[in-house]
Amino acid sequence: MARPLMLLALAVALVGCAPVDNTSSSASPIASASTACTKDQLKLVNAGKLTIGTDKPAYEPWFKDDDPSNGQGFESAVAFAVAGELGFDRTEVQWSTIKFDSAFAPGVKQFDFDVNQVSITPDRAKAVDFSKGYYTVKQAIVAIDGSKFAGAKSLAELQNAKIGVQVGTTSLEAVKNVIKPADDPNVYNEQIDAVNALKNKQVDALVVDLPTAFYVTAAQVEKSKIVGQFSSTGGTPEEFGLVMEKGSALKPCVDKAVEALKSKGELAKIEQQWLGSAAGAPELR
Repeated sequence: MARPLMLLALAVALVGCAPVDNTSSSASPIASASTACTKDQLKLVNAGKLTIGTDKPAYEPWFKDDDPSNGQGFESAVAFAVAGELGFDRTEVQWSTIKFDSAFAPGVKQFDFDVNQVSITPDRAKAVDFSKGYYTVKQAIVAIDGSKFAGAKSLAELQNAKIGVQVGTTSLEAVKNVIKPADDPNVYNEQIDAVNALKNKQVDALVVDLPTAFYVTAAQVEKSKIVGQFSSTGGTPEEFGLVMEKGSALKPCVDKAVEALKSKGELAKIEQQWLGSAAGAPELR
């Protein structure tokens, strides 16, 4: 659903960073993209420092040891990679504690960008600017460790599982269109009801998005594990974006940095390191 806004933002960024035609004496002097996005040309909240916001506590695997500044964990690694593309080294990055909801609320921001698993939505984009998506959310399967389906290595092995899922979610669509279980899933009005169904062994497995799966296994269902993650199909993908103040002059440069990390394969490497098998979420196909 956010795609038209993202395309519009890219179009504006490309126009704003278009190279100057030096052959025309009547042309207005406009900075090139390379000049406009050099560190000394960026408009920052704190001069000479890149200020990055996130919430506290900062949970694994997004951050490690509740310390965003250590570069460990998926979003810490992404933030420092973007900072590097913008020309900042580790000593020139400072972190600010920002409550989750405050990050995308209307108003002046005390950060250059915020990173906190914030999904890009049209409503949120009315109040803030988002970068290009740095992570496409995947679905995950959670089961009780040691149970019949906890050791599944493929989606096909889950077709006979009784699956719990929340109504009206992308997870439900993924169950129907990707897993295609032999029996209809148990569909619950509230996510907590689906979680409790797994806890009480009323279902064999729970399907939620991967960020939720990490929370379920860490805090909600004792002795549960992520069986694996998988990509859903159809519809507009849910993406996380770096959050900036509405109208931020930094947006074209942050977009450029994210795109560069994608094209070089760096984002994929960071995702695999922190959200892949090493984090207990192997890919299922």
